[in-house]
Amino acid sequence: MKATARAHPIQGLVKYHGMIDHDLRLPYHDSISVCTAPSNTTTTVAFDDALDGDEFVIDGERVEGRGRERIESVVSHVRSLAEIDSPVRFASANDFPTNVGFGSSSSGFAAAAVALAAAADLDLSLPEISTVARRGSASAARAVTGGFSDLHAGRNDVDCRSERIESDLEDDLRIVAALVPAYKETEEAHREAEDSHMFGARLAHVHGQLAAMRDALREADFERTFELAEHDSLSLAATTMTGPAGWVYWRPETLEIFAAVRDLRGSGVPVYFSTDTGASVYVNTTVENVERVEERVADCGVETRVWEVGGPARVLDESEALF
Repeated sequence: MKATARAHPIQGLVKYHGMIDHDLRLPYHDSISVCTAPSNTTTTVAFDDALDGDEFVIDGERVEGRGRERIESVVSHVRSLAEIDSPVRFASANDFPTNVGFGSSSSGFAAAAVALAAAADLDLSLPEISTVARRGSASAARAVTGGFSDLHAGRNDVDCRSERIESDLEDDLRIVAALVPAYKETEEAHREAEDSHMFGARLAHVHGQLAAMRDALREADFERTFELAEHDSLSLAATTMTGPAGWVYWRPETLEIFAAVRDLRGSGVPVYFSTDTGASVYVNTTVENVERVEERVADCGVETRVWEVGGPARVLDESEALF
């Protein structure tokens, strides 16, 4: 009862903020994202009756506290579905910077859910596995199905699951990931979302944003898709900044990258910025323009990586296991 899985993190395009149910991680509204590759999380799990208890290790460090609780919520759900009670050994490794706004929780819980389901011999579709991953992180549901994916809101696992949106933009999109290494925390921001006076305004307009994004993706309209993503990033920031804690994730480098992107766009380059809850920036452009865009972003004094659209989470061969 052992399996290894790999998943790619997500860039939120129309992001969720706040949850109706924090235990099941049920968001107030749908959300759409794109997986970023080759960045990934690899996770190996094994159910083993010889263990004294669960063991959780990420990037070589034992996981305790709230991080452990979140993993346990996913593991417990898989045990319930599989009707087993064996302890689990869990090891996970990321090949990209974590806790800086690049979606590491999404790939982490997606890889965990796929590996756990395989190790427990559960015969589940990817949308069904997305409901398992969602218990650790709602964004992880979309990392399970990969590509451009849509997590539907709902009050149960039948409704609140992810599905893939097919789009011809997958081949042409390139993402310059601009690393601004400032640690961020999102869980508390979700808990206080409703306390922002901007939250109601966001809920009022986000359904229109979602409909427009689905249409833009299906029509492979690059400019419309990433203009919407850029505007959604600003909307999300307005909501988090006006909550009780006044979360301000952006740093001077973040704003410098925004200005560089707008300068490039003013000269005719199809390029748009996007952020999740963090200081790092996704800069979305096309294959034809990516070298010019990466050079300009790097001139802002930040580390850059070039990513493309990643596929769904998947089970790996035994030879790639972490233990």
